[in-house]
Formats: sequence, structure tokens, C-alpha cells
Amino acid sequence: MTRRLLLVSNSTLHGGGYLEHCQQEIQDFFGKQVTRILFVPYALHDRDAYAKTAREKLQSLGYEVDSIHEASDPVEAVKKAQGIFIGGGNTFRLLKTLYDHDLVSEIQKRVLQDGVPYMGSSAGTNVSTFSINTTNDMPIVYPPTLKAIGLVPFNINPHYLDHNPQSKHMGETREQRIQQYHEEPDTPSVLGLREGSMLLVEGDKATLLGSTKARLFSRGKPPTEYEPGSDLSFLLAEGK
Repeated sequence: MTRRLLLVSNSTLHGGGYLEHCQQEIQDFFGKQVTRILFVPYALHDRDAYAKTAREKLQSLGYEVDSIHEASDPVEAVKKAQGIFIGGGNTFRLLKTLYDHDLVSEIQKRVLQDGVPYMGSSAGTNVSTFSINTTNDMPIVYPPTLKAIGLVPFNINPHYLDHNPQSKHMGETREQRIQQYHEEPDTPSVLGLREGSMLLVEGDKATLLGSTKARLFSRGKPPTEYEPGSDLSFLLAEGK
């Protein structure tokens, strides 16, 4: 089966509503063959409210939504899912809860072996990658490992922010923090997804979608910029 991923930087773009900026891509991605989507709200504390928000939006696009936190058996819910959407929030809380419920390997199997389409936004994008080492979030809880679901062999930094030369803030820029990560040995590439951008993966093909450029960081190399529409399939061959 072919892996299919829609990895979105952010769920809300300035000036629009929840998932509004990517709703066409969502419909193109899930299509008509998916009628029900399994939503994973573990990244936020109020799961009921989060599920309500996701349910209302996805229903408006023609999809029924089951929230995994309402299931008596979360693993069984993943086994039956036609499509999976993991929303944003705190990446550490999200990954810890996925491990707590033995869902990491099950989601990986459903997506990579069974071809179940996977959509992530923000933290949901982070956990789909090699590891969560390059998340922007605070470690408010401790997952057993920073290793994530591994649907792609590289990392993503959602909400990537460029340095503002007008700013008086003297802390590290996002670029400097990613470069610090690459000072460690054997660290994979990091794709900085600015708000408004997303990565579509279909099998061994990866395409940058959305309205903003992405910035790619690879260990020992200068950063490079990619326009929407760029073919980033070479990232999928990392580590092979």
C-alpha cells in the first residue's frame, strides 16, 4: 500500500478560521473514499472541546468524525479507522499519550502497511516524523522517548519563524536552535514549515503545498528555501 500524508504547519492561519486555509487540500487528500475520520485530540487538555471543534469543521467538509478519546479501546479504533487526523497542541503531551495507549506502532502499521491516510497539524505533524526533538513546545510531561511515529525519516519544525531584524529579542532564533540540533551527530534534516505551508506525501513523492515557502536544514549544509509546488521527494530517501 502507498503511504499518504498531509502534514500541515498550523491549523489556524491569521485572518481565517480553524483549518480554513487548508480545507481544499483536506478534501483533495481524503477524497470521497473516506467518509469517517478518526480524530486524536491528545495534545490538548480539554479533549471534548477540541473534538467538538474538529468535528464541526470536518463535518462541514463532508466527513463524519470519531474522536479516539471517546473510544473504549483506542487501539481498536485505530485498527478500524478509514483516515486519521492528529491535531495540534503540546507535542510532549501528545506523544506521551500515544505511547501510554500503545498507539505509536499501531498508527505506523495502519499508515505504512495498510495505506490509511494520515493528516497532522502542528504537534500532529511533529509526531508523524522521525522524532520530536525539533518541536517548539515545552516538555510539560515526559514521553518514554522522543522518537516519534516515523512515517517520514526526517523532522519538521511547524510554525517556522524567520528572524525579525527589527526585534530586540536577544534569545536564539529558530534557525539557531535547529543548527544546535544539527551539532549533534546522526541528526536528520529538518524541514521548517512556515505557517500556511504543508507537505503532501504520496508513496515516495513529497510535494510542498500552501501559500508560503519552506526552509530546509540539513546537517553540515547551508539552509535552502523551497517554493510551494517544490518536489521534496529526496527527503524520503534519507537514511536509506
